[in-house]
Order: sequence, then structure tokens, then C-alpha cells
Amino acid sequence: MATKKEAEVQNQSSGLNAVEFVQGTKEELGKVVWPSRQQLISESVAVILMVILSATTIYLVDSLFQWIAKQVF
Repeated sequence: MATKKEAEVQNQSSGLNAVEFVQGTKEELGKVVWPSRQQLISESVAVILMVILSATTIYLVDSLFQWIAKQVF
């Protein structure tokens, strides 16, 4: 059987220390620069508009090719 000290060394060498992981995660989340509410809203609106624009463009191009295919065949 391994002693407590050997178990600690084994856990540290394999990188499976849960307490250190949680502490490191908290430290890293503290470094994150979160966006302001206004920035979050404006960027979300920009993404939604780009998705709508892309979907509309794909729909129109698909409709054009569909119309061309009906004319040819």
C-alpha cells in the first residue's frame, strides 16, 4: 500500500489535484475582461443581423439556381 505522501506525489505528478484545478480556474476567471451590457447587446445584434443577411443571401442564390434548373430541364 502507498503512504499518504506517495499518493500526494503521484496525484501531483499526474496533474489530478482537484483543489489546485479549482483554484487555478478561479484565478483565470478573475483575469477575464467581461464585456459591458451595451457592448454585449450591440455585438449580439450585429451577429443576429449577419446571420439574417447570410441566410437571406443563401436563400436568394438557391432560388436563382432552382429557377435556372427549371428553365434548363
